[in-house]
Formats: sequence, C-alpha cells, structure tokens
Amino acid sequence: MTLADQAKVGLDRIKDSGSGRSVLELGWVDQIRVDPPRAIVRLTLPNFALSQRDRLAREVRTFLADLDGISEVQIELGDSSTPSEGQIGSAGHGQVAERQAIKGVKNVIAISSGKGGVGKSTVAVNLACALVNQGLKVGLLDADIYGPNTPIMLGVADQTPEVQGTGSDQRIVPIETCGVGMVSMGLLIEESQPVIWRGPMLNGIIRQFLYQADWGERDVLVVDLPPGTGDAQLSLAQAVPMAGVIIVTTPQKVSLQDARRGLSMFKQIGVTVLGVVENMTAFIPPDQPERSYALFGSGGGEQLAQENNVPLLAKVPLEMFLQAGSDEGAPVVQSRPDSFSAKAFEELASFVVQKVV
Repeated sequence: MTLADQAKVGLDRIKDSGSGRSVLELGWVDQIRVDPPRAIVRLTLPNFALSQRDRLAREVRTFLADLDGISEVQIELGDSSTPSEGQIGSAGHGQVAERQAIKGVKNVIAISSGKGGVGKSTVAVNLACALVNQGLKVGLLDADIYGPNTPIMLGVADQTPEVQGTGSDQRIVPIETCGVGMVSMGLLIEESQPVIWRGPMLNGIIRQFLYQADWGERDVLVVDLPPGTGDAQLSLAQAVPMAGVIIVTTPQKVSLQDARRGLSMFKQIGVTVLGVVENMTAFIPPDQPERSYALFGSGGGEQLAQENNVPLLAKVPLEMFLQAGSDEGAPVVQSRPDSFSAKAFEELASFVVQKVV
C-alpha cells in the first residue's frame, strides 16, 4: 500500500462528531497530496461544522505525522463559500491531487525570491526575452498577483487582453510583445487598484492563468512568482509539473537569509532547484565600463549556491541600461544586447536551453 493509500485509509477513520460519518465520506477533504517528506491536506468544512475545525485538523495532523517517511504536515483550510470541486487542477473529494500539464506548454520554469526588491521580475522578463533570442516559443506568467510589474517592463501596461468564450469555456489571450506571450493581473486592474485577496482566491486566479489562458504552443513558460513562501508558490507547485525553479538573490546578507528559506521550501515540496542568480552583483558606471562597485557586498549568490549544492547560474551587474529598460518597457536583452547585464541573461538562457529544453 502506498503512502497516499495509507493516508486515505487513515483519514477515513476521522469522523464528524454529529453524523458519525468520515471526513472523506462527507467530502470535507478536498485534496490529499503525499510528497515525502511532506503531506498536504485541505479541509473545507461547511459553516455548521466550523466548531470542529481545530479538532479535525489536529487529528489529521497527528495521523499523517505518524506515517513512515512523513516529517512535515501542512493543513490548508479551504473556503466553504468557494467550492473547490471541479476547479481546474484540484482533486476530487478524497483523491490525491495530480499535477496537470498545461496544454501546448512543454516546460514550466519558476523564478522566485525570498524577499521583494531583489530584481526577480527583471530576471523573469529578461530571461523570457533571451530565450526568444535563442529561437524558442516563450510564455510569461506574472503570478505576482499583489505586485504585477511585468506589463510595465514589457511596455504593455496600457493594453487589455482579449477574453474569448463564456462561462467555464472562457479563455484569456496572452498579450504578445517582444516575442513573448504574457498574462498578468496587472493587465486586468487599474494601475492604482490594490488586490486584496485571501489564499483561496489567489489560488483560483493562478490556476485560471495557468489553464484558462490560450498559451498555444510554447517551449517554455516562465512564471514570475511573488516573493516569499506563501500560497502562490504552493499553488503552482501542487498544480503543474515544473522543470525547475531559479532562485534570485542579491549579494547582501538580508537577501541571502530570505533566499535560503525560499530555496529550502522548494526542495521540501519536491521541486528541482535549477540554480541561483545573483542580481545587482556590482554597479558598472556607463562612462567607465572597466570599473565596478560592489554596492551590496559580494559573494552572497555563490555562498547560497554552494550551501545547497546547486550552480550559480549568473551574476547580473547593476547597469543604468537595465534600470532604464525596465521603466521604459524595453528589456535590456533586446534594447542593449551589448551590455554586461544582457550578456549575463543570455548565458542564463543558454543554461536553461541545455538543462531543460
């Protein structure tokens, strides 16, 4: 009997105190995922059963933690007002969630960071453009729902994507720019409009972007994740098979500490860490390209890579061309291909092609 089967048998013994029926029979368990050493269960209780939530969660956690090979148990609490049955990529009641491939997309690569402000979106956008330069068909999903910046970086913040079909057949058509097909929350809201959502709504929109966007045929889909280790990262990892994740950090210790947490999370949930990109390695003056200044320290990216036995994929310098290109919607890979930063992104793309594609 597999660990997943053992988990289902055990959860079937956990009962509703009122009816005496199991949480599986009642459909209160939306999702069971056993991915050693982690087990993930989502409980979605009706309003009348919320008084039992803590007890049920405690019993589920206790049982799963006793299984051989499981050292970490995550209990997700679903929103009973937002039915999860039938959602794209979610499992049926009591079933083990299966990662679902995206039609037409061959490889999914996530770009992640432990904290904001390290240039994660800059890396995602320029990597996507560099992969286009190498002849690939590339998509870019901006999954940073709370801070969607890629429309500005690609110069399409004033555009609205076309939506085709109705109801469950509705499809969003990615905006094509710089050779990249891009979908972002930033294309669907006003510039100053905040996104104030809890976890279930966040998970839902990410799944819609993954599976209800008309991606067509793509060699690579680059996913720009929000910083940290929250719902978006788990939703992506649980929903779709990924070729791997690239961790972005700056050389400074504060960034390095947060990047360690993010890298560890992906290792724990079974996602391949392709390597580390050190951004803002050093400032290179435009009038003195032979000089560089390590404004944020040095060696952080290499240290993180060595600690985790993964490669340091690129060291991207801080150049005025890079900053200006992001603000003007002209990625440096295409606007200044002769720059040091553009060459670093091209090397990163070459690694991705050799390792993944």
